[in-house]
Amino acid sequence: MAGNAIDPEQALDRINGVFGRHDGDRTLHAKGAFYTGAFTATPWAAQRCRAAHLQGDPVPVWVRWSNGAGRRNPDKAPDVRGMAVSFRLPDGSATDLLGQTAPRFPVRTVEDFLELVEASESPVKLPLFLARHPRAVPALVASMRAKSLVPPYSYAEVHYHPIHAYRWVAADGSRSWVRYRFSPQDGRAARTGGSFEGPDRLREEILARLAAHPVRYTLEVQVAGPGDDPHDPTSVWQAEYADAGTVEITGPDPAREQDGEVVVFDPTRVVDGIELSDDPILRYRPAAYSASVSRRV
Repeated sequence: MAGNAIDPEQALDRINGVFGRHDGDRTLHAKGAFYTGAFTATPWAAQRCRAAHLQGDPVPVWVRWSNGAGRRNPDKAPDVRGMAVSFRLPDGSATDLLGQTAPRFPVRTVEDFLELVEASESPVKLPLFLARHPRAVPALVASMRAKSLVPPYSYAEVHYHPIHAYRWVAADGSRSWVRYRFSPQDGRAARTGGSFEGPDRLREEILARLAAHPVRYTLEVQVAGPGDDPHDPTSVWQAEYADAGTVEITGPDPAREQDGEVVVFDPTRVVDGIELSDDPILRYRPAAYSASVSRRV
């Protein structure tokens, strides 16, 4: 558990204490749906990383847009939104990225994250948490400015930020630390019109949008500079983002998680050419997901 003393079952119990336990659902990001599409990398990415999905040939992707809470709240509720992408390689392997609308992560440890979840739905506990964790304040302010909790018009109109850094290995063996961002290519200009007001309005809107045309996201990459820390999820990097490729989502994927299939998007699932940082939250996640899956099934 990467030096974390918290047992994954205990961690899930604490999150369930906030949102309730809902068998069959994910502990967080409980409400979401699957979509299908493809990813095509740019020459810039292929030059800097030898991973198979970054060489320029289109590869299939599984995408899940979701709300962050551990219960199925109506889509008008304030919440972080998520975009998880699984790149499905020709040899049967896969690698995953999990993005969220909050541009910065506020804490460095699993224990602090659990405390934040417990405080997040209490007007009394949150100020106390911030008093004990003043380093979290700038990240939370950045999230407020980015309106990361404001219900969006569409899942397809907001940026998503995978919080962890990874090390890219190029064909010549050179290495660089990177972070990712999913940025919408069309956004408001691609709206189809219509009124989406119900509790599942984000799902209804994205289905209407996909019925009219694909949804495209740019996978952007930020390369670490001197002094940037890839092992701290709260660190702020200064470099500009580069275009690493396009994710094109073409429609819903109703076949996912049917007939007993359980899909796990795991940010530690990497392929040759991509290496993990020592970020303690990243390293903890597989154990937590394993425990969550056992509850879902």
